[in-house]
Amino acid sequence: MRRLAALFALILATPAAHAEGERAGEFDYFVMALSWSANWCALEGDARNSPQCDASEDHGWILHGLWPQFHRGYPSYCQTAKRAPSRGMTAQMSDIMGTSGLAWHQWKKHGTCTDLEAADYYALSRAAYARVTRPPIFRQIDETLRLPARVVEEAFLEANPDFTADSVTITCRQGYIQEARICLSLDLEPVPCGADVIRDCTLDGALFTPMR
Repeated sequence: MRRLAALFALILATPAAHAEGERAGEFDYFVMALSWSANWCALEGDARNSPQCDASEDHGWILHGLWPQFHRGYPSYCQTAKRAPSRGMTAQMSDIMGTSGLAWHQWKKHGTCTDLEAADYYALSRAAYARVTRPPIFRQIDETLRLPARVVEEAFLEANPDFTADSVTITCRQGYIQEARICLSLDLEPVPCGADVIRDCTLDGALFTPMR
């Protein structure tokens, strides 16, 4: 019995893997990931010479993606009969996603699992992005700061009074604030995040760089 209990504890502690090739349209809720563009550029975008990082673009919080999610784990690269988006469709998403390449990747990995047409998936993604107020205070930062990750979450909660702490997760990567992940119902209402999404970054001195 003791060995069984230890095995069960190990299973619960193991992060859920994504499931490739799941049936489209079968999921529990959405995770909308918002990435702070300047931090992504510092981590990898500059090295790629990504057009997203050009100062003329004026990107703040961009839409990384709208992801179908199970209560534990997530589907990806689902088999679908829906037609892939055209270049024009992906190009039109670059205003909120940074690049058309990201829009294409998000369709291929996540959009295929919604059972929506590509145009409808992008429209829903845009609606989700508009649903959330991005705190304007971050656009006023003029130098790189070190701040507690919880400050970013608190800013999102203050700007979106109908959200609760369990519907917003802040992630970090290599010491930088990476993303704000918002958990939404199929109707784009805030819902509690699953156990594998709710893990907040706990850094007290996470880096936050100003807009380009």
